[in-house]
Amino acid sequence: MDTNADFSQPTLVHAEQEPWVASPMPGVERRILDRLGGEVARATSIVRYAPKSAFSPHTHGGGEEFVVLEGTFEDEYGQFPAGTYVRNPPTSRHTPGSTEGCTIFVKLWQFDPDDRLQFHIDMRANLQATDSGLSEALLHESVGERVTYTEAEPNSRVTLPPSNGIEILVLSGSLIAETQTLERYSWLRLPPGEGYQGTAGESGARFWMKTGHLDKVQRPPE
Repeated sequence: MDTNADFSQPTLVHAEQEPWVASPMPGVERRILDRLGGEVARATSIVRYAPKSAFSPHTHGGGEEFVVLEGTFEDEYGQFPAGTYVRNPPTSRHTPGSTEGCTIFVKLWQFDPDDRLQFHIDMRANLQATDSGLSEALLHESVGERVTYTEAEPNSRVTLPPSNGIEILVLSGSLIAETQTLERYSWLRLPPGEGYQGTAGESGARFWMKTGHLDKVQRPPE
């Protein structure tokens, strides 16, 4: 069940225009952004939990990271409100769900196999001004990946040099480039060797971003 599986090509998905697809668990739905594999897959998705829904307990063989977009996500490690970034490394186990309902942006099977760092962080906790009209918080950095949260003031320029891949998820506002506009929950994936230039819209922009991680994309074991 491959989706947007050619990582040598730019990919843009306006997630709010995509249909919700039922998951194996009642009350949990997904919008698939990219996917390599079947039910066990290297996947990037937006997942919606209905109130009082949950997944069965499971282990993440390839790790998971996610951003809570709306509501409050819950598992054995705590309650994580909107604006929280969470990393659960390979071999971690939990029972995810939500009492009130929530929506998350989640990436599966995209960890270094030796990464065992588990944590969660308020994305706005360490915001620092980095450029004219831009503030950035470093969420995670290791060999082959850099994860950040950025707030851009209205009409400010966003310039990203080429790297080994770029992913952007707009959380609010908009980013406007010459040929495309990214709005709320628009997801852009750029292959290694490409950069990005855009301008924040009239209401500014808030976005999550990962860079340097798309040069060695692998399908998970069947």
